[in-house]
Amino acid sequence: MPLHTGSQRDEHPVYVNPFLGPADPVGGMTEAPPRHRLPDAPMAPSTAYRLVHDELMLDGNARLNLATFVTTWMEPEAGALMAECRDKNMIDKDEYPRTAELERRCVAMLADLWHAPDPSEAVGCSTTGSSEACMLAGMALKRRWSGRAPAPDARPNLVMGVNVQVCWEKFCTFWEVEARQVPMEGERFHLDPEAAAGLCDENTIGVVGVLGSTFDGSYEPIADLCAALDALQERTGLDVPVHVDGASGAMVAPFLDEDLVWDFRLPRVASINTSGHKYGLVYPGVGWALWRDAEALPEELVFRVNYLGGDMPTFALNFSRPGAQVVAQYYTFLRLGRGGYRAVQQAARDVATGLSARIGALGDFRLLTRGDQLPVFAFTTAGDVTAYDVFDVSRRMRERGWLVPAYTFPANREDLSVLRVVCRNGFSEDLADLFAEDLTRLLPELRRQPRPLTRDRDAATGFHH
Repeated sequence: MPLHTGSQRDEHPVYVNPFLGPADPVGGMTEAPPRHRLPDAPMAPSTAYRLVHDELMLDGNARLNLATFVTTWMEPEAGALMAECRDKNMIDKDEYPRTAELERRCVAMLADLWHAPDPSEAVGCSTTGSSEACMLAGMALKRRWSGRAPAPDARPNLVMGVNVQVCWEKFCTFWEVEARQVPMEGERFHLDPEAAAGLCDENTIGVVGVLGSTFDGSYEPIADLCAALDALQERTGLDVPVHVDGASGAMVAPFLDEDLVWDFRLPRVASINTSGHKYGLVYPGVGWALWRDAEALPEELVFRVNYLGGDMPTFALNFSRPGAQVVAQYYTFLRLGRGGYRAVQQAARDVATGLSARIGALGDFRLLTRGDQLPVFAFTTAGDVTAYDVFDVSRRMRERGWLVPAYTFPANREDLSVLRVVCRNGFSEDLADLFAEDLTRLLPELRRQPRPLTRDRDAATGFHH
C-alpha cells in the first residue's frame, strides 16, 4: 500500500475525530485486518477506504448488468442532491418538513399520472422499494376483506399469476393468506383473466395484475382482468378489488402506451405500486404505493407518532431510512417531466427492440418477447440447437463482463429455460452493439460443443426483479 509523504501531510489536512484523536495519515499496514471481528484499534481513514475500495473492485460492472431492473446511472446533479440528504431521516417529518413535502408532491404527481379520480384525495407513501409497497397493498386488501365479517374459520386468499415476483409469495406466507396462482400455459406466460376470475370466491381479498412481468417483460391485460371480475360480480355478487403491481410498467406505460387502460381509470383498481429505482430512474432504494382514495386504505393501518416532535401519520413497514432517494425522485420528476420520461423510455424501448431483432436474426435463438412493452425481452435457444443451452450462453457472456440471467420458467412451463435482457437508461445503442458483437463471436465456439455443459437447473444465474 502506498505511503503518504510529509509534503502530502501538509497539503491534505487530516480530519480529526474527537473520539479517536488524530488519524495517522501514513496508513501503512504490516498485516491484513481481521475479517470477522472488529479490529483491535482504529486505522487511518485512507487505509480503511482503500481496503474497502479495492475489495469492491471485484464486483461486476453495474452498467453491464443486464439482469437487474434497478437504475445504474443518474446525472451528477442527482448524486449531489442525494449526498446532501443522506443524513436526513425520512420518517422525521417534523425536523425535515421540506423533505416530507417533496414526498407528498411525488405522491400527487403519481396520482395524476395514474389518473386517480381526484389526485388530491389519493393516498400514498414512499417505501424502500416495490416489495414493501406490495406488502402494504396486500395488508390493505386483507384488512378490507376482514371488515366484511367473513366466517370465523374463513381463510383469506389472493389470486395472482405464477409469474409474480417473490414478494407476493412472501406476503402470503407472512400474513397467512392462501396464494392461488394461475399457471402458465403454452405461449401464455402470464395471468389469464378468466382463469383468475375462476379462482375467486367469497374469501378472495383481491387479484394482483402485473404491468410488466419479471419473466419476460410482457404486460398483463389489466382491463380484461377487471372486465372478467365485473362479469363475476354480475353473476355472483362477489366484488373483488385489483392491485396493479406496476414495479416497472407503471413508469413506462403512461409515457409510451397512453391509450392502454390499466390504472385508476378502471374503478376496480384499488391500488398501484411502482419502483422509483427501476424505470422511475432513481438509484435504489425507493418505491411508491398509492391507493385510489382514503376508503381503499383502512384507517386502522395508519399509525400516528408524536415523539419525533409532531403528529405524523405513517403506514409504511419501514421506519428510519434516508430521505435521499425521495429527493432524487422529485429531482427526476422536475428534471424530465412527461416529455423527458417519454424520450428516455422510448430510447430504452428502441434499444430493446433493435437488439432483440438482431438476436432473432442470428438463427440460434427464438424470441419469446421483443421488448415492445417493457424494454425487456426473453429468448431461448432454437429447437434445432443441441450443442449448447441458455446456461452455457449466460456463463460464457459473463466471461466477457455481461451479466445475463438464465433461468427456468414456473408451472406449467418448467420445460422452458430462457435468457432475459433488461434495457435501462444508460444501456445505449453503442453498448447494445458491443453485446451483439460479443454474442455473435461466441456462437462458433458454442456450436462446436459436443453437448450443453451446464444443463443442471442449479446453474441458473442472476434472476432479478
